Amino acid sequence: MPTRDAAFAALVERDPQRKCEAVVAIGSAGADAPASGFDWQRVPGRPPRPVLVHPRDVPRRSLGSADGRRALLHAVAHIEFNAINLALDAVCRFDGLPPAFYADWLSVARDEARHFRLLRARLQQLGCDYGDFPAHNGLWEAAEKTAHDVLVRMALVPRVLEARGLDVTPGMMARVREAGDEPTLAILATILDEEVRHVAIGTHWFRHLCASRGLEPVATFRGLLGEHGVRLHPPLNLDARERAGFVAAELS
Repeated sequence: MPTRDAAFAALVERDPQRKCEAVVAIGSAGADAPASGFDWQRVPGRPPRPVLVHPRDVPRRSLGSADGRRALLHAVAHIEFNAINLALDAVCRFDGLPPAFYADWLSVARDEARHFRLLRARLQQLGCDYGDFPAHNGLWEAAEKTAHDVLVRMALVPRVLEARGLDVTPGMMARVREAGDEPTLAILATILDEEVRHVAIGTHWFRHLCASRGLEPVATFRGLLGEHGVRLHPPLNLDARERAGFVAAELS
């Protein structure tokens, strides 16, 4: 099966386990057939649970309790599940890019699938499973809003939403460490380390696209933040963001 057809089959797969297996099975990326034949009404593939609610309706729980740690793990697992779909969507939706673009985002999808499986296994060790808590749909809504332009997608998904994970994960890790949950702490540390590379991939392709369109990247990024009403909220993980390719003028 052509690479992007295989990626689309994984994207529309609803069962989380089968989706992860399908991602792992995708071969080497290439710029094969265009996406015009894909049935976008089937996107994204996701299970009937978790129930999706407004972000303000997602219950907040103290990490000092076992239920609070389960809820945190579930929230992160939901982010990683959406991140699988986001990476696959980038592979499938945008035509005419260099083969390395598709290879990069397939590599991200594989990482996100591995992260999801680690988190789900930990949830199961703690007596629950993915789908047992409500979640919100903010990440996928961002994919829909940026589906018209790959440059906007690269600016606002990896470089805003996924980069936010670089900022908030150290605080989560500190609270998990205080609770003495070493297995969860190890998973979060792995995710934080690998998400730097994912954001860096977004930075690379954002700048590539700016160069191909004759746009100055810093001004373009700041302009898109303003156009879409996005603010970067402190505290920012400046070290991780710098390793992911951000420059000071983009963070002020």
